[in-house]
Amino acid sequence: MTPQWMLLENEAEAPSPSLLIIPDRVEENLRRMIAIAGSPARLRPHIKTHKLPQIVALQVELGVTKCKGATIAEAEMAARAGATDVLLAAQLVGPNVARFLALGRAFPHVAFSTLSDDAEILSTLNQAALAAGTTIEVLIDLDVGQHRTGVAPGPAAVELYRILASSPGLRPGGLHAYDGHLHQSDPVERTAAADAAAAQVSALRAELARQRLPVPRVVCGGTPTFPMHARRAEVECSPGTCVLWDAGYRTKLPDLDFQNAAVLLTRVVSRPDSNRLCVDLGHKSVASEMPHPRVIFPALPDARAVGHNEEHLVLETARAGEFRVGSVLYGLPWHICPTVALHDRVQVVRQGRVTEEWQVTARARRLTF
Repeated sequence: MTPQWMLLENEAEAPSPSLLIIPDRVEENLRRMIAIAGSPARLRPHIKTHKLPQIVALQVELGVTKCKGATIAEAEMAARAGATDVLLAAQLVGPNVARFLALGRAFPHVAFSTLSDDAEILSTLNQAALAAGTTIEVLIDLDVGQHRTGVAPGPAAVELYRILASSPGLRPGGLHAYDGHLHQSDPVERTAAADAAAAQVSALRAELARQRLPVPRVVCGGTPTFPMHARRAEVECSPGTCVLWDAGYRTKLPDLDFQNAAVLLTRVVSRPDSNRLCVDLGHKSVASEMPHPRVIFPALPDARAVGHNEEHLVLETARAGEFRVGSVLYGLPWHICPTVALHDRVQVVRQGRVTEEWQVTARARRLTF
């Protein structure tokens, strides 16, 4: 059965497929994040999850003025929404160097920073900053096991940090360590793995301090390891998914107590067989980079996806006969971050009714810069 909090009183007015955002539940998640961190100042939420200026503004109202983004568009959106300290968690390459400098000129009251794991890129950034008559704050990106980006926290990282600190156009911002490969369901196992990764970062920071190299901050982790890093007083925590939550983490991480604040609304568009329903929730509406289930329907716990295309999702269920063509189904996305990026606008739900739409501003690759 679909929980009451997911249902709309005015569902007939809601388009399908659509993504519903429930601000009251978003705010509750933010308050729980602050409680875990112990202070708003220790939070740097990753805004790639929601890409919405309204949620950044809500974070700021609650005292969370720092954030992390994945694109220059997200960084600009955050600055316009009131964030005062924005980390662009992506190495600047190609034209993005000039775009980043232009962004900084447009928002002089915002502290922008970025990441690097490469000496040549540090040289490029240094030259660009000197030519522009400014400085760029850079954090060294560390690889603590995911093997996606970053430099191993050892001698190579020390040398890279030394290059950073000696570059007149750059300003050392500290260290960044994302442990996205750690999502063990058992919190004891996850804690042990997070502690082992964090120990490498702490050892590196101690070595940098021994060499009198400034390390203003350490930004650590994502959502699964958020509670573990929150126990480390010396780090900033950068969870993202827990702002909206999703079915994937709700299933995999039962120890994390957050509320689902994003719901997919879809309609039955065909009943091709006695045990099949076709709904209008295709690849264009729900993240499809993972195996099924890509969405969980509380009203159809037995549903099994047997087909998924651009505009359609075909479900096999013994209860297909209970649903007429045009019936509404509510679902929880398995992976919310890329699901948000598929929607140009979201429907905002207050007290069980859609009351307005929000444009997903930072879904765009470019805003102004």
